[in-house]
Amino acid sequence: MHQDTYRVGPFEFRSRLFVGTGKYADLDQMNACLEASGAEVVTVAVRRDVLTPEGGRRRQSLLDALDTSRYTILPNTAGCFSAVDAVRAARLSRELLEGIDNPGAQWVKLEVLADKRTLLPDPVGSLEATQTLVKEGLHVLVYTSDDPIMAKRLKDAGATSVMPAGSPIGSGQGVLNPNNIRIILEYLKENDPDYPVIVDAGVGTASDVTIAMELGSDGVLLNTGIASAADPLTMAAAMKHAIEAGRLAFKAGRIPKKLYATASSPTEGVIAPAPPR
Repeated sequence: MHQDTYRVGPFEFRSRLFVGTGKYADLDQMNACLEASGAEVVTVAVRRDVLTPEGGRRRQSLLDALDTSRYTILPNTAGCFSAVDAVRAARLSRELLEGIDNPGAQWVKLEVLADKRTLLPDPVGSLEATQTLVKEGLHVLVYTSDDPIMAKRLKDAGATSVMPAGSPIGSGQGVLNPNNIRIILEYLKENDPDYPVIVDAGVGTASDVTIAMELGSDGVLLNTGIASAADPLTMAAAMKHAIEAGRLAFKAGRIPKKLYATASSPTEGVIAPAPPR
């Protein structure tokens, strides 16, 4: 697995697990879980956790608790409900991370949400914000629904990675529509097999991560599945193993599903023993 690297924009990683920083009991628990997960990328809601309402940096922020020499920070535009708001948050994030000389200044996880009840993505706003930020030179990883047509349009708009939701944010329902994820992977990788597709949102437990990876996803981004588990530290370790198991299973290739049984010790093709003399 150590040589099974992949690229997202200007970055190359080994771990295919992206982990968030919200909802932990305290910063010590957060850091312990990040380490146990094996993640190399940590996503941070810069506007919420780092900046003041006026746009300045807080005296003590989440970034101060993270080892920014160890993790690549992926700033996100969480909590934005319009393209204008999301673009502004992305620009502030880039400026902030450039100030601390973190390579995360080169990219952003774009979220443009439609409403507070579902936290589903606004497809029109997401496309508009993607086009704007790509023109400004940012590598955009865009959160979207599991709609294959929208996923294709976002890639065509220049998104560095399309991140379809497994299910609604924080719901723990796992991958509700694996068929759509398969279609997205087929559409986006048909002429570009290395294009990174990362399942984002809705993961509840390790098996959800494995399913996403067995479908052929390049990675999984999650937060609540670890932070809100009864034992977050143990769940973080489980997620690490799950993403590796799912990736290996995808590379190995599963057996086809059949309606009827097939004997594990078949008789067809077996050479009968010679009769006794």
